[in-house]
Amino acid sequence: MTTEESSEERIETSRLVAAPAADVFAVLCDPQGHVAIDSSGMLQGATGEPVAAAGDTFTVHMDRESLNDFPEMGRYDVTVTIRDLEPDRLISWTVLGRVRPQIGHVYGYRLEPDPDGSDGTLVTSFYDWSDIHPDWRAMGIFPVLTENALRATLGILDRTVRRGYVRG
Repeated sequence: MTTEESSEERIETSRLVAAPAADVFAVLCDPQGHVAIDSSGMLQGATGEPVAAAGDTFTVHMDRESLNDFPEMGRYDVTVTIRDLEPDRLISWTVLGRVRPQIGHVYGYRLEPDPDGSDGTLVTSFYDWSDIHPDWRAMGIFPVLTENALRATLGILDRTVRRGYVRG
């Protein structure tokens, strides 16, 4: 089961994951989990502990060459700052990097019980760039990721959770 929504500045896509919300959420709160499920190839590693509240942060080691849009950026670090965190229901974050002004895009996941009543979890991945800084909007490079990339990450998340995710 998948659903898609998009506006000019937001992409959403969903997938039913055959696992309890708590198992899915554990991966999404773990910095290493973000690396494990990334479909873009940009996330190379992470440093930090699993997040538990809005305002928590961790570092992600990036490699922009995988997208081949700004390969000159090479390898760099960003700070993921949690905006919203409702256990087993919602997690969202912004990415703070070395670029100035900061971009202001938001990524996240909503988790809901399977509407058909199974033990699975309907997971919706979203990417929102509606509040990006005007300097970045003027560049016309958003969205950075596509709906297909979000969908692929959901597939990797499903596989990772079903196999019994173990922190790297």
